[in-house]
Amino acid sequence: MAPGYVCMARRFVAVSLPGRGGGDRRLIARLVAVAVSLTVVAAACGGSGADSGDGDAAASESRATDGTVDVDVRSALAGWPDVDDSFPEPIVDPADLRSGFGGSRAVPDRIPAIDEPKFAPAREIDFLADNEPVLSVRLGDEARAYPVQIMIWHELVNDTVDGSPVAVSYCPLCNSALAFGRQLGDRVLDFGTSGLLHNSALVMYDRQTESLWDHFTGQAIIGELTGEQLEVFPMQTVAWGTWRDANADALVLTRDTGHSRDYGNNPYGGYDDIDSSPFLFDGENDDRLRAMERVVTVRDEDLPPDIRGADGAVAVRQKELVELGVLEVDMGGTRLVFWAEPGTASSLDSGSIAAGQDVGATGVFVPVVDGRELTFERHDDRFVDNETTSGWNLLGRAVDGPLAGTQLEAIPHLNTFWFAWATFEPDTQILP
Repeated sequence: MAPGYVCMARRFVAVSLPGRGGGDRRLIARLVAVAVSLTVVAAACGGSGADSGDGDAAASESRATDGTVDVDVRSALAGWPDVDDSFPEPIVDPADLRSGFGGSRAVPDRIPAIDEPKFAPAREIDFLADNEPVLSVRLGDEARAYPVQIMIWHELVNDTVDGSPVAVSYCPLCNSALAFGRQLGDRVLDFGTSGLLHNSALVMYDRQTESLWDHFTGQAIIGELTGEQLEVFPMQTVAWGTWRDANADALVLTRDTGHSRDYGNNPYGGYDDIDSSPFLFDGENDDRLRAMERVVTVRDEDLPPDIRGADGAVAVRQKELVELGVLEVDMGGTRLVFWAEPGTASSLDSGSIAAGQDVGATGVFVPVVDGRELTFERHDDRFVDNETTSGWNLLGRAVDGPLAGTQLEAIPHLNTFWFAWATFEPDTQILP
């Protein structure tokens, strides 16, 4: 349910999503069923009311006049569910995509991507609670944070970090956040929300060719660029307090988005109840875990080429990882370390994100410094290596001891719901 999939009018969100508890969950299920039948799917479609004019006509006009799309472009977006015969063979059957807003056509940009992000230094930010989740990206020497209270309403930010064009994406329906490189050959792509879903996951489109891209894989699945693959950058979801303490002078995405939304509140209240069912998901859940169980996942194909081994994927139960603190995992002969600590609120639980249940936060790293392998244990709010007794924060940086200032190599990983991961990676090994 990307931040626009539960309300044709925002009043529907207010009625259907805040409930908690068994009886309320059953009521929500009935209301959601009504929502689907009435083609009601847009949690971010109205925000606090001021920006509710974002819609089909405005989006179409924007795409036609902003100069980013060639007038003769053959659009997979506009054509869906039909496919131009001159396109490469689709990777995903167009019939397997669903409109998040009902109907038989794509409704792009109703959930508006942020194309001109505004930032402020971390020390100036006063609208985040310490336990609120933020998406942490570090490229080169530059770190940035993207508050989930903003991302839940926009899903995409087109940004440039340390000189690299980046698309930061977040899909609430799958509880998944991924960062992609927007550079494709000699072309820089800009991404928007298509209004379509694939296995409940966000489907993006690029504004240059209007090809459709799978958020979960970073691959173009229908259109001119079918088969192209975006580079995946490491990104963590961590508590604001953790990130701020480590990056006091770094930049944070602000609420100055050009849109009026109810930032700080969660339009998907109660969605992550482990006993609930995924929204707009047509597949069968792999019953090794419950559909809505949180997992921490790594794909071998997302590892750096120099440490990539045999194809495969692992999923670590997030609740168990938070209890363990540290878990070593072997992937194709490469030793990785999974870290977790409590203190990060769920963005999909309470009506207020800061009031969400504690689901913890995670990181995945290569535990090697200058050729020396390290082993770790969690001690309070630090991870301590047994070899030098240096203390490390969840972002993989040594903050005290002989290795202070050293940064471990971060590995792209995903915190998501099991149903979503298992659909794309059915042969996943589950740990512990």
